[in-house]
Amino acid sequence: MRIYETGVGEERRTEELTEVWERSVKATHSFLPDMAREELKKIVPGLLAEVPHLAVAEDDRGALAGFMGIDGQELEMLFLAPEVRGQGLGRQLLEYGIQTFGVSQLGVNEQNPQARGFYEHMGFAVCGRTETDGMGNPFPILRMERRN
Repeated sequence: MRIYETGVGEERRTEELTEVWERSVKATHSFLPDMAREELKKIVPGLLAEVPHLAVAEDDRGALAGFMGIDGQELEMLFLAPEVRGQGLGRQLLEYGIQTFGVSQLGVNEQNPQARGFYEHMGFAVCGRTETDGMGNPFPILRMERRN
């Protein structure tokens, strides 16, 4: 795997990122109704374009395997293609974010216990909770901070 910072820029890359996002969400966000996922998918390209730092992970053939977005010290998003889950790529991406950008904060859907467990394993702890996500949808978000 190769991890590096990139910009969205080209339409093809935005389509690849959105496709990985959708497959990842289908595999990990069972609480999210199909209609809500489809609505979110429409705004993903805009969210990707707004994130200050975008890091991607590609396999040996150059296929996109995952990505994360970072704003300041906040991990805004981290999504993996379902076929690479459980192989250490999430850890590699997050460690890259911690080492390169000083990632120390994030938000995770409360209804995604696997993600919460992953972040806790990586040294993050819950420090707050909101009743809704950033767009006002009824999906509680757990705020987490990195404990050294």
